[in-house]
Amino acid sequence: MTFIDTPGHAAFSSMRARGAQVTDIVILVVAADDGVMPQTIEAISHAKAAKVPIIVAINKIDKPAAQPQRVVNELLQYEIITEANGGDVLTVEVSALKKLNLDKLLETILLQAEIMDLRANADRAGEGVVVESQLDKGRGPVATVLVRRGTLKRGDIVVAGAEWGKVRALVNERNEQLQEVGPSAPVEILGLEGVPDPGDQFAVVESEARAREITEYRQRKKRESSAATGPRSSLEQMMARLKRDEAKELPVVIKADVQGSAEAITGAIEKIGTEEVRAKAIFSAPGAITESDVLLARASGAAILGFNVRANKQARDLAEREGVEIRYYSIIYNLIDDLKGVLSGMLAPERKETFIGYAEILEVFDITKIGKVAGCRITEGTVRRGCGVRLLRDNVVIHEGNLGTLKRFKEEVQEVFAGQECGMGFVNYQDIRKSDFIECFTVEVIKRTL
Repeated sequence: MTFIDTPGHAAFSSMRARGAQVTDIVILVVAADDGVMPQTIEAISHAKAAKVPIIVAINKIDKPAAQPQRVVNELLQYEIITEANGGDVLTVEVSALKKLNLDKLLETILLQAEIMDLRANADRAGEGVVVESQLDKGRGPVATVLVRRGTLKRGDIVVAGAEWGKVRALVNERNEQLQEVGPSAPVEILGLEGVPDPGDQFAVVESEARAREITEYRQRKKRESSAATGPRSSLEQMMARLKRDEAKELPVVIKADVQGSAEAITGAIEKIGTEEVRAKAIFSAPGAITESDVLLARASGAAILGFNVRANKQARDLAEREGVEIRYYSIIYNLIDDLKGVLSGMLAPERKETFIGYAEILEVFDITKIGKVAGCRITEGTVRRGCGVRLLRDNVVIHEGNLGTLKRFKEEVQEVFAGQECGMGFVNYQDIRKSDFIECFTVEVIKRTL
């Protein structure tokens, strides 16, 4: 019995979808105190799309706020009908913390497997799926695979997606070296030429020549499909390019511990932008941060985001010399929040204008060393020293600027109210005439966030 645990964060949607496709039974873990959450609904959709039976494990029943029956009732609206309600979905109430009913959960899984009559032929060449992959500093490309059919042996020639290799070692979850593994067993494969993508199918082939032929064909098809993808028309292409040129971009280099995390982070950061600002992953890959990553970041003006990985000494020294920022994270929430904060700082602030008053120019005085000053009457609202002003002539805006001088009875004042007379002078502007109107306003600069 092999358990594949998928993360609950929204960014790992593709990982949950792969998990549903490679498993025989989906165990839907729902907290008894929280009930059905958005990720629960998404997991139900993935399980239904993969046509995999569901067992509901209602967890945290030891908590005072636990309401298992509420969870059962909420699941009804997503067409998950439990046995208690006349359906065929098995449920088990458990507490992971207190280890309550975990044996009952295992019995339920075995019962479901017996009903489904799950079988696999072990007497054939190994086949399966890549669950996760990474680039290990000491071991090279490492693929975690789940054998679906047949037996995988040490020394077999394997094709995994667009990569191939001769199996140098098979390592299980206890870090033990194995000679062979059968159906339903997870194992790490060492010896591949490159890092395959999670979700790729793998199979044992008869010779190296056949393996090269298959991988070369797949790599060529991958290049052709990436070159062929693009906007459907020249007009759409032009509009997309214009939007890209107008938007401010924050380039980043992403290095993560495994391929699935790099994929999830890349997808998450591409969703948090707007038409004005956005983050762009110029490169993402599994493995430690190296000097080549620093050189790429320097050339692109990018920052490096490391998720559960670190830079080696040479890369750290080079980054310090070149002024490349490296940020380390172990929780995806923190990474996304940090990027949102940086992108929010790139947004142009919003200007909120508030009208405060009108003044009519009754006379214009030419004062030595000061220039022209308008003798005004406030006809509406108030006028404040330093506020924004627009000069209106026949209801047409002639000038927009700031109020420099506000006097009443030869004394500088801060504010003048409706019905009162005052003297007003503009900052760096002299073309004022009798019967012009002055519109006064304040501007509030509001910092925007994503």
